[in-house]
Amino acid sequence: MVTAKQSAPALLVVDDDPTVLSALRRDLGRYRDRYRVLATGTPRAALGILDTLRERGTEAALLLVDQRMPEMTGTEFLGHARDRFPAAKKVLLTAYADTSVAITAINEVRLDHYLVKPWEPPEERLYPVLDDLLASWEAAYCPPYGGIRVVGHPFAPATHRLRDFLTRHQQPFRFVDVTTASGADAEGTAWPRVHLPDGTRLSQPTHRELAEVLGLAPAVDRPHYDTVIVGGGPTGLAAAVYGSSEGLSTLLVDAYVPGGQAGTSSRIENYLGFPAGVSGAELTRRAVAQARRFGTDILAPVSAVALRAAGRARVLCLSDGREVTAGAVLLATGLAYQRLAAAGAERFEGAGIYYGATTSETTNCAQGHVWIVGGANSAGQAALHFAEHASQVTLLVRGSSVESSMSRYLIDEIRRHPAIDVRLDTTVVAVDGDDRLRRLTLCDRRTGRVSTEDAEYLFTFIGARPRTEWLADAVARDAHGFLLTGPDLPDGPRTGWDLPRRPFLLETNMPGVFAAGDARAGSVKRIASGVGEGAMAASLIHRYRAGS
Repeated sequence: MVTAKQSAPALLVVDDDPTVLSALRRDLGRYRDRYRVLATGTPRAALGILDTLRERGTEAALLLVDQRMPEMTGTEFLGHARDRFPAAKKVLLTAYADTSVAITAINEVRLDHYLVKPWEPPEERLYPVLDDLLASWEAAYCPPYGGIRVVGHPFAPATHRLRDFLTRHQQPFRFVDVTTASGADAEGTAWPRVHLPDGTRLSQPTHRELAEVLGLAPAVDRPHYDTVIVGGGPTGLAAAVYGSSEGLSTLLVDAYVPGGQAGTSSRIENYLGFPAGVSGAELTRRAVAQARRFGTDILAPVSAVALRAAGRARVLCLSDGREVTAGAVLLATGLAYQRLAAAGAERFEGAGIYYGATTSETTNCAQGHVWIVGGANSAGQAALHFAEHASQVTLLVRGSSVESSMSRYLIDEIRRHPAIDVRLDTTVVAVDGDDRLRRLTLCDRRTGRVSTEDAEYLFTFIGARPRTEWLADAVARDAHGFLLTGPDLPDGPRTGWDLPRRPFLLETNMPGVFAAGDARAGSVKRIASGVGEGAMAASLIHRYRAGS
């Protein structure tokens, strides 16, 4: 019989030095209320422990392993352990001279962190690291309990949208294919349905209804804020953190789920401070928690549909019928992926064709063939992510190379990965299938040769357009819809501008309305630069409020 304590997720410590092992067991005692702390002095015994945990259906949450051990190195052990528990957080214990080995382990086994011995005092050098890693693991962990169930047809667009919404909100759920379901799950005809642990049944719920019943949409009753931010990507979240932390009442409005395009990235490896990389979902989770901690109100899924001036106040009209006034507004609306210009593509959106790296489809793709369209970083990150699950990944690139559009580290990783094939000078000209995608028609742009390939999963990353159509003529935009700010505004009379000074660097032609991030004309389309612009916008809003 397996007791409740035995079924708790495990923290496994491996070190051949009895003194170090004893110290680690002592220091990890603070986690015994939520985890089983297991320890052994040999890697082979540790692998046996992992096998036993897997047989019993018990999760391993964290592996804390010494690098220098006689049977095998810590890096070698983590490679074997990764096959058994791929989601477990991996920490390597090193001596000072072993830091280069730890860096190698980041690339080889996706090491999450390395600690240099000694780690005293643990309150400063051990616990903050483990607390952060375990919080990340818990956010992605789907415990074996009777939680949320989504019942529907796996390739129905409505089912995909529902699963994606829950995944982006990091809400654990179990998907039930209605074609194989029995009993109560199979009753009825309105799909998809959501079954909640308290017995509630929702039939074809909207995102708003689902957010409300799950407590994801807290009430926001204030009619006026110092700052309203439209868009919850890294730019908007950074502005929310900096503005709220400096005392501005702040509302962040997002049409779907905070995180934006960055929130769908499977792994971001070139963001400062995360040497092992970080998923877009994890980065978003941290940023949302940080913004809320400082008092930011977050309203989602709700769209901004219009903007107007009312004296010195700025009025935002929202899709739920409300109007919110603000002293200043930041437009951080980001980008939307362009639709695939292939015959029949619209028919299969959500039924085999997906925009962005929708991780909700990862399990469906296991051992299958995934096709990805695009040649920039987002496409490269998606290829590496799906290559960890699918048997084959084919990257279709319109251009003759990816050197100018993709970061070097991604190019190198893709070339090393045996499951990824890159086809240059290739476009998708048509798609076909029945109730789901079945075939792609490809064209070689060099030779004009057309071929047909079997395909069930196609993820596209083919450029993007700014989400600014709703603004109409409220603020100035360029010919492509990007928002004009500061020195990029045209010379001469500026419609709506009535101040003696010139607009600030990120200010639009409507005083007090700022733009930052990917939707701003001339911006650098990188997460770090978007975060920087969000911080800068918060500072400029302070200057605007001070009358500078």
